[in-house]
Amino acid sequence: MRLILLGPPGAGKGTQATRLVEKYGIPQLSTGDMLRAAVTAATPIGLKAKAVMESGALVSDDIVVGIIDERLDQPDAKKGFILDGFPRTVAQAEALDVLLARKGLKLDAAIELKVNAEKLVSRIVNRAVEAKAAGRPVRKDDDPEVFKTRLAAYFRDTAAVTPHYAAKGALHEVDGMAPIAEVAAAIDAALAKVK
Repeated sequence: MRLILLGPPGAGKGTQATRLVEKYGIPQLSTGDMLRAAVTAATPIGLKAKAVMESGALVSDDIVVGIIDERLDQPDAKKGFILDGFPRTVAQAEALDVLLARKGLKLDAAIELKVNAEKLVSRIVNRAVEAKAAGRPVRKDDDPEVFKTRLAAYFRDTAAVTPHYAAKGALHEVDGMAPIAEVAAAIDAALAKVK
């Protein structure tokens, strides 16, 4: 199963990815984790990424796609994968299409967790309040102002990716505001149709 999870920050992608990793026995591929691993392993693409990151610049799409290319060749990704945090733009989605085609692979589904932005901000504020009340540290990205900035960036840049996958017939929309178990059931129902 080769999947992409789409949706704004706080939509529940991490929660659902953890469940899908266990269910399908496939890795969740986070671009941030892959970048750090490639830098640590000093792969050729990792060395390029390190130089860019040390300069303070953003890592280019070419480097990110190169890192995904390397990662998909590892044995644990042979049965499939879940991409989380990529693609973030239409250009990245198109580059991923080319990469998968070159490897003779096909994306099974892009699952979009649809949310109400106002209710999502409220959910994040509540999560921060609950963390404080329980004596746990509040995640930096749960600060309401930081979160609103991340949400705006998502709707400005990444939301444009969903029509790309809709046009390919790969997009499955799920109500991300539903209870976790209902979201999981809706994802499972969508994936049952693509097997």
